Amino acid sequence: MALREARPFLIGAAVLLGVCLWLGWVVGSILAGLLLIGILLFFRDPTRTPPANPLALVSPADGKVICVDESEDPCFGLGKFRRVGIFLSVLDVHVNRSPFTATIEKTHYSAGEFLDARHLEVDLRNENQTWLLRTAKGPILVRQIAGLIARRIVGWKKSGDSVTTGERIGMIRFGSRTDLYFPTSCTPQVQVGQRVVGGQTILALWPA
Repeated sequence: MALREARPFLIGAAVLLGVCLWLGWVVGSILAGLLLIGILLFFRDPTRTPPANPLALVSPADGKVICVDESEDPCFGLGKFRRVGIFLSVLDVHVNRSPFTATIEKTHYSAGEFLDARHLEVDLRNENQTWLLRTAKGPILVRQIAGLIARRIVGWKKSGDSVTTGERIGMIRFGSRTDLYFPTSCTPQVQVGQRVVGGQTILALWPA
C-alpha cells in the first residue's frame, strides 16, 4: 500500500530521469536517479513481527520519542490519557500501525497548519487525524500529525474495521509525528530520546 502512495512520485522521478538521459545531462541524470532511490527508500514498508506479550501496546510508528506525559483526549471527550509522542524524520519508515488488536470505532480529521513536528503546539495547531481504537481492555488513540514537510495524512482503514497488533492502518508523507494515547492504568516502557520501531517496540503495558 505504501508503494501505491508513492506511484505519482515514482512516475515523476522516472520521467525526469528519462528526459535527463535522453538529453545527455550527466549531472541531471545522477540527481534524478538519486531522487528515485530516495523516494523508494522513503516509501519502504518492511515486514514487522509484534512481540508475543499479550499486554504490550506497540509503537504505531518508527522514530524518536519526544514526549512521555499525560494529556486530555483531543477529540472524543474521553478524559485524561497517558501519551507517547514520536517524531518521524524523512529517513524513517512512515507507515503507521495499530498498537493493539482492536476495532476502529471512529476517526476525526482536523485541517490546520504545517509547523515543524517538534513544535510545542504541533498537536493542537497542525493538520491531524485521530483514530479511536476500541480494545478489549479499553480505548486507545492514535493521532497522525502532519509536519513542516508532510502535506498528506493517509488512512487505509475505516470505522468498523478490525485490526490486529502491528497491522498497517495508514501513513504520513514525509516528516511528521505520531502520538499514542492510552489509559493511565497502563505503564509506559519508553523514555524521551529513545528510538522506537513501529509494530515492534513496546511503548506501554496494560495492567496484568
